[in-house]
Amino acid sequence: MTELIVFAVLAAVVLYQLYAVLGRRIGRQPEDTPAAVAAPAAGRPAESPEVVAPVAATGVAALRARQPDFDVGRFLVGARQAYEMILKAFAAGDRETLRPLLAPDVMANFEGAIAAREAEGRTESVELLTLPRVDLDSASVEGDVGRAVVRILGEVRTRSTSAAGEAVDDRRTADLWTFERDLKSRDPNWTLVRVAVAEA
Repeated sequence: MTELIVFAVLAAVVLYQLYAVLGRRIGRQPEDTPAAVAAPAAGRPAESPEVVAPVAATGVAALRARQPDFDVGRFLVGARQAYEMILKAFAAGDRETLRPLLAPDVMANFEGAIAAREAEGRTESVELLTLPRVDLDSASVEGDVGRAVVRILGEVRTRSTSAAGEAVDDRRTADLWTFERDLKSRDPNWTLVRVAVAEA
């Protein structure tokens, strides 16, 4: 599928080395109230997210001029599927799954965090507590490179086990993931090139 995205990044992990870069707590936390994170925009089914930021419209038009079958809804469905896949691969320390999905510098950061966790003798697992919300924040074309920035609001539970016992962390995060693809390439996959903390 042309719009199926190969992503890479982690929105929330217990590794404190990555926490400041890849995610931060937002809003009221689960321990404060049982309220769920924000749902997808009203009137839109959760399985078919659509663009909600008007500022992205011009960029989408530019992408479609180069890739006529670009569909925002399918793109974002792929983003959410990748979010779930990458969370689990990182927690499991699955480098083989992560490596082809990440830009080299992003993969280097992930490998460093995984190695640090392994050196400490810790293992992790991750669970999504709610369906992540994904919105297209912006889109653009520069030369032959297509770029899309996706805002992801997630709520996850991570379990970290070490000689000291098990630690459980529930958190909500807000991140901006920037993906790129070569519009001249036959490869339909998008690659993660940057992660930033989003404003809550």
